[in-house]
Order: sequence, then C-alpha cells, then structure tokens
Amino acid sequence: MRRSFLVAVFAAGLVATLAGPGCKPHGGDLNNPSFASTKTAIEVYEQLERLIDAQKDSKQDREDAYALVVQRAETNTDYYFARAAVAGRLAENRGLQALGLVTETEDYARRVRAADPDYREGAATRMLGTLYVLAPPSLVAHGDSETGLELLEAEVKAHPDRVLGRLRLAEAYIALNDPEPAKEHLCVVQQHAATLAAGDARLLAKLLPGVGELSCAPVAPAAAPAPAPAPGPGPGSAAVPAG
Repeated sequence: MRRSFLVAVFAAGLVATLAGPGCKPHGGDLNNPSFASTKTAIEVYEQLERLIDAQKDSKQDREDAYALVVQRAETNTDYYFARAAVAGRLAENRGLQALGLVTETEDYARRVRAADPDYREGAATRMLGTLYVLAPPSLVAHGDSETGLELLEAEVKAHPDRVLGRLRLAEAYIALNDPEPAKEHLCVVQQHAATLAAGDARLLAKLLPGVGELSCAPVAPAAAPAPAPAPGPGPGSAAVPAG
C-alpha cells in the first residue's frame, strides 16, 4: 500500500518548502516571541518540536520557524537537519501546496547522512528511510520503498536498542501493508513507552490498531545484584575454622 506524499511528510516530520530550496518563505514573522531566545537553526528546530510535542504550536509558528531557518542559512550538519525537519513540519500545514517539497526533503536528509551517518542517533536515516517508504517514487530521486525499508532495517539491526528506529520501521511495514513483522518492533517500543516523547507516543497509538492483537513476551525482571563477598580476615589474623 502506498501512502500519499503528504502522509509521508506528516509521518516522518520530514522536509519541505512551498516553492523549493532557496525560495523566500511566505508569511514568516521573524519577531515571533516563541523563537525569541533562539540563535541557531537547530535551536529553532528544537523549540518548534517542544511546541509541537506539547500540542501548543500554531500554523504561524511553523511558518515563522521555517522563515528563521532559511534566513540563517548555515553550512553545517545541524543546519541541514534543522532545515529538513522544520520544513517538513511546515509541509504538514500546507496541504496540496506542499507538493514541491520532496526534493528538499531528500536533499537535506542526504546531506546530513553524508556528513555524519549517525547524526542524532540515526535521525536522518530514519527521516530518509521513511520518506522513501511513504512517498510516491516519482517524487524522489535516489530511492523507493525498498530502499527506504532497507535503510530502516539496517538502522535497527545496527542499533536494536534505539526505540525510535523500531518505531519507524514498524510504521514502514504497516504502510507497506505487511503488519506481521511490525509486531516484534511495536512490542519493544511498548515496553519502553515511558521514554517516548509525546509525539512519538501518539504515533505509537496510531500504529497499534493496524497490527491487531500483540502477543508480547513479558519483560524479564532485572537480575538482582550479586551479594558482596564476606570480608576476609584482616592483616595478621588467622582464619577461624568452622565447626
């Protein structure tokens, strides 16, 4: 099953811009008090994510965050990632007007991976893999759903302890109408649900109905620490035999 481009952008919080890379964003108020304390593009991204996680962001916040990121135009990995993520958040609000956004999504995610393949514990890999799985192939230049699935599977294989990697891989399986292999990963995510940000917890809740009943193995209790060895006889003393 192939989802629309808009669902792809929404699900991954990916990258986009109405008119394409380098174009002036529309409607941005660079005096938005929500971002008054931010100095860099990555700080703008982090502040926007805090607003979204708390469900306190507005459409204007996303416009303004993107305007700030484009204006700052840094040339480093943090900037590339911020550009990808903030533009993707903007695309969620622009509906059909966001159809020109995939090129930038793919471009900036690829820049991050080229500079640092494990940036933010694989965040760009998850972003790019999800894009390839969910976006129509005609809108991306360097991959398709198979490529995306391979990226996500490799990320989980290399880092099975990363809960977000498992969450995105489960999302990909469900989007491709293959929910059975998603169950294992959703079980792990559920076991660590307390560590999820609010937005990721909401995604988990949306995915669970798509796989039916889960039969997750119970989490093994942590092993009790071994008792400390009994202190031996002090210097110069003789051990006392038992009995």
